[in-house]
Amino acid sequence: MSATTSPAQGKQLLHLVFGGELVDLDGMDFTDLSKLDIVGIFPNYASAHAAWKAKAQATVDNAHMRYFVVHLHRLLDPRSSVDDKH
Repeated sequence: MSATTSPAQGKQLLHLVFGGELVDLDGMDFTDLSKLDIVGIFPNYASAHAAWKAKAQATVDNAHMRYFVVHLHRLLDPRSSVDDKH
């Protein structure tokens, strides 16, 4: 995986993929923050989604395990009009 994009690929839209075991299925609280799985930061939604999907499928037997994609580019520049359609 390359953490950079070339000018031909367009602007970097950084995404963070992470997950962990939730206390309950209806909430967003993790059982142990020290055990969060930080999968990585990706330069676009497509590569973040692929990483999320692989981790989610690998942990399908644990119903309390959840992975998330965070749109870092939206947090870094909330005024940006760039949208990655997700």
